[in-house]
Amino acid sequence: MRCCNMAQITNKEKNFVSAVVYLHDCAGQVEPFFDRLLARLEEHFDYYEIVAVNDGCTDDTVVRLKEFAAGKMEKPLTILNMSLHQGVEQAMNAGLDAAIGDFVFEFDRLDTPYPAELVWQAYETALTGFDVVTVSPSRQKTASKAFYTLFNAFSNSVYKLESDAFRLVSRRAINRVKAISENLPYRKAAYAASGLACKTLHFEGSIHGQREDRLDKAIDSLALYTNAGYKISFGISCAMALLTLIALIYTVVVWLVGEPVTGWTTTMLVLSGGLAGMFIILTIAVKYLSLLVDLSFRKQAYLIEGIEKIQK
Repeated sequence: MRCCNMAQITNKEKNFVSAVVYLHDCAGQVEPFFDRLLARLEEHFDYYEIVAVNDGCTDDTVVRLKEFAAGKMEKPLTILNMSLHQGVEQAMNAGLDAAIGDFVFEFDRLDTPYPAELVWQAYETALTGFDVVTVSPSRQKTASKAFYTLFNAFSNSVYKLESDAFRLVSRRAINRVKAISENLPYRKAAYAASGLACKTLHFEGSIHGQREDRLDKAIDSLALYTNAGYKISFGISCAMALLTLIALIYTVVVWLVGEPVTGWTTTMLVLSGGLAGMFIILTIAVKYLSLLVDLSFRKQAYLIEGIEKIQK
């Protein structure tokens, strides 16, 4: 009986998992983060790898990581040194390309406001049929909440984005988003738009110190992964065309019932008609640009969440 209990205790997952970790001038957080991550991986997985992406660190982050690995890690550590500082998304894309796991943990930051048990819970959730499992705080920053509300309002995905601490993605999810687009300007949005099953786990708390470059990436993804750009541009164009049409009508009315200044009516008719035509052309151009973005950025024409075969 005792032997059976010991077998249950030491039984670990056989799937190979990767943990891709982003590093940029975070020397003080290296040992606490990796010590905590290593403990979870050792506890639950027989086969795993850690891929650390050095995005142009200027402090001793990498030195401290190597010291930690030499003293505490038995399995190999991969350190991917970027040629120069390229930002979170590009660095993490490189890390994903280097990772070989069946499931990949993505850690964009070394902050750990979440319970350590959520690393395992994310994996357990993935095994129930979810290709993307995101771990997010229960409280969102006002600016982040406003942006994601806008993003989700214009997104075609049924999965709503929010701030996250880390995520776990399956190999199928990585292959899917890479098939749609080789370059992922915003992985979070790419996963949500992949058509695969996603799940969010929440923890009590919030995330502090979001990186500034996230705003630029988020705005880029707003244009690439939603129809916000087209709808906003189309709305502005229609509004301006309507105002121009009103000005045209007003010009005609003044010419019929008033005493316009010589040449004023002709000038206003030409300006109103020209502006109305310009905004109509602009509206059409915006629609074509939207289609071109879809054709050039999104290589895959359709998305499938899963396939079921039923036979007797």
